[in-house]
Amino acid sequence: VPALATERRFAQRLRECLEQEQLSDGRYQLQRLPGGRVALPVLEEKLSRLCLPAEMPCELLRIQRPVPSRAARRRSPARRLRDELRALLGTGWSEELERDVPHAWQRHGDLVLLSQDSFRAAAWERLGSALWQTVAAALGARRVARRGRVMPDGMRTPSVTLLLGQHGWVEHVDNGIRYTFDVTKCMFSPGNITEKLRVASLPCSGEVVVDLYAGIGYFTLPFLVHAGAAFVHACEWNSHALEALHRSLLLNGVRDRCHIHAGDSRQLQLRDVAHRVNLGLIPSSEQGWPAACRVLRKDTGGVLHIHHNVETPPAAAPPRSAVLLAERGSAEAASPGGEARQPEHGGEEALGAGLRPEWQQWAEGTAARIRGLLAELHGRPWRASVLHIEPVKSYAPHVHHLVLDLECRPVLP
Repeated sequence: VPALATERRFAQRLRECLEQEQLSDGRYQLQRLPGGRVALPVLEEKLSRLCLPAEMPCELLRIQRPVPSRAARRRSPARRLRDELRALLGTGWSEELERDVPHAWQRHGDLVLLSQDSFRAAAWERLGSALWQTVAAALGARRVARRGRVMPDGMRTPSVTLLLGQHGWVEHVDNGIRYTFDVTKCMFSPGNITEKLRVASLPCSGEVVVDLYAGIGYFTLPFLVHAGAAFVHACEWNSHALEALHRSLLLNGVRDRCHIHAGDSRQLQLRDVAHRVNLGLIPSSEQGWPAACRVLRKDTGGVLHIHHNVETPPAAAPPRSAVLLAERGSAEAASPGGEARQPEHGGEEALGAGLRPEWQQWAEGTAARIRGLLAELHGRPWRASVLHIEPVKSYAPHVHHLVLDLECRPVLP
């Protein structure tokens, strides 16, 4: 249409002029409207400086769904966030404020969880709710929350402030498993993903598993959904985590295969039921070792998955390769059915990849402690064989979160 083409050419020339005066909003493109009109994006806070041309009628119009420009569509979320905040603050923008804008965040559905060191400058507080609405729009979210420090209450309760939205309940899909929890009450650790994937691949078909520190179901759910466990006893004392666990079990359709034990797992009355016990507590699960020994099947034993933070001093040389497999091939390392089996999780090849002497010392010391606990409990000797050591993540400088897979079997007479 010639008339429309003329209007577009005029609008483009006008846009070039406005860009020179820094009045145009480059985040959005020219947009065709009904009636042969063309919308030109203009920064709202600069409208007072806008002089509309007399040769063509113009009007101010607020478009609810403006079309992003090609350049805007190519921007990373972090860059888009900075651009939106720069536009919001106008001349109040500074390098100090730019350093205060986060480059990364956690996303849980329509909620973004910001780091505790973001937006701390006093200038942000003066913006009020406009700041959080801008953050949500830039990141494609509806709710915004910010982390604080984890409370030292024995439950690792997060200190999270909901900045935009009515509630903190979210749903997070991880390896096909649906977790639901309140971010203001419970933590979700993305750093444990490798261990959750490993647990999901364990051969647990027909097994009874006890998860002594279930939380919101980090490992309870992979055991049930993917690993094929027949039944899981999940122990937890945090009431908020208990509610989240119950909801997540229902979401994933496995509630009938799990019994939740509310309270201190050290006082668990369960005995002689487990083929496998998960002790997913850091920095140490040591206080749960006696309970883990009690719930193991006394006739066949089973496998303990023991989490621990192990300090590793800086190495003077590259870590040596070590195979941590104790008492290989012994009759006591047989499966409950009596058939000898290979170590889980890749055996020697997996175990020998970059393991450090301090990790081996910790594993051997833990195995000795568990052997003593089992012998004292049952009045007869037991064997504890190190199957695997899994490094989960670096927890702090020179401190590593490890998981020891320890196979425990009674010595046959």
